[in-house]
Amino acid sequence: MKYLFVHQNFPAQFLHLLRDLRGQGGNEIIFISESGTSHMAGVRRVSYRLPPAPELAAPGPVAELARAMQRAAAVAQAARTLRDLGYVPDIIIGHHGWGEMLDLPDVYPGVPLLGYYEFFYHPTGLDVGFDPEFPPPVDVAPLIRARNTLNLLALALPGWGHTPTRFQHATYPDWARPRLTLLPEGVDLQECAPDPQARLRPFTLGNAVVQPGEKLVTYVARDLEPYRGFHVFMRALPHILRARPDVRVVLVGGDGVSYGAPALGGQTWRQHMLAELGGVLDMRRVHFAGRVKYDDFRRLLQRSDAHVYLTYPFVASWSLREAMACGCAIVGSQTAPVEEFLQDGRTARLVPFLAPRRIAQGVVELLEDERLATRLRANVRAHAVKTLAMQDYMAGYHRLIGELTHGGSRLTNAA
Repeated sequence: MKYLFVHQNFPAQFLHLLRDLRGQGGNEIIFISESGTSHMAGVRRVSYRLPPAPELAAPGPVAELARAMQRAAAVAQAARTLRDLGYVPDIIIGHHGWGEMLDLPDVYPGVPLLGYYEFFYHPTGLDVGFDPEFPPPVDVAPLIRARNTLNLLALALPGWGHTPTRFQHATYPDWARPRLTLLPEGVDLQECAPDPQARLRPFTLGNAVVQPGEKLVTYVARDLEPYRGFHVFMRALPHILRARPDVRVVLVGGDGVSYGAPALGGQTWRQHMLAELGGVLDMRRVHFAGRVKYDDFRRLLQRSDAHVYLTYPFVASWSLREAMACGCAIVGSQTAPVEEFLQDGRTARLVPFLAPRRIAQGVVELLEDERLATRLRANVRAHAVKTLAMQDYMAGYHRLIGELTHGGSRLTNAA
């Protein structure tokens, strides 16, 4: 079959599917993305370049829509070039979040379109207003509703959609859900697996050296920011360090902002929280690793004695799935995205997101109760094997692709 993938970043959410399609043999795969240097054997990259963003004296969602229209036009132009060279895909697969696929039905009318739907924004009840420390502006509701413009434009296109969790599926309106397939994402369970020997040898990552007799607490996010509970985890650290003199803490994540707003005063959130905590933290035992290579990330999870994963009611991170597969003893937040994956007392210890002392208590409990930690590790690994198997994920993807390319029953935009 001929595949056309679209995402501003390569390979994005489609890494595993691309590998699987390439491994099948006989598939022709083209991936349209913004300029970059990443490549994959057997996948042809086609880059597009954006013009400068328009300068608009308008609310943020208007600027987002204008930029999305630029992306849609740039991708459509790249697709027209492919079409004129004779390339007509059997299916187009991409992410709807940045508007890149909006014009593709004009270029390839009748070609099935399978879009990844990540999140439908709500002015109340989910991430907005969840954290009382950062109350939204009183006039935020119209802006939040306007942020769904791309979602709504995508839902008006012919084609079909999929989303990875029940939580994300439920964020979409009732009328939209029937045309969004729930397709749980998988993990490479061989690559992400427990290493029983990890705690028996020294572990080194950057300037952090953890000896076999020491305890390691880990925290991972793409960026260190409130959406992923960085601020409350930092406030939990004094309690953890005071309770356990043998603890070292390694935090992985960049200093940018993936979600939400930056800290005030031009500071990073790391700088902001270190300034707040002053000299309370023993920085000889707290290590900021920044962003790390994937192999180092896996080694960190395998060595972890207690792994903390916190999130607003928002999209769950891939790192949560990988921590489960590695058999981590997890302290997670009692928020809907986490509770979909983990059960308190069975596969993790779940604690209130906004309670640093409760987070610390959960961590210390796992460090001190080896029987509990061992049971949770075994249970969460078994749950990952049952629910996150990569072969099941790929089978679901291929089943959906087959329905779209051969059955034709899902090609309309009717609910």
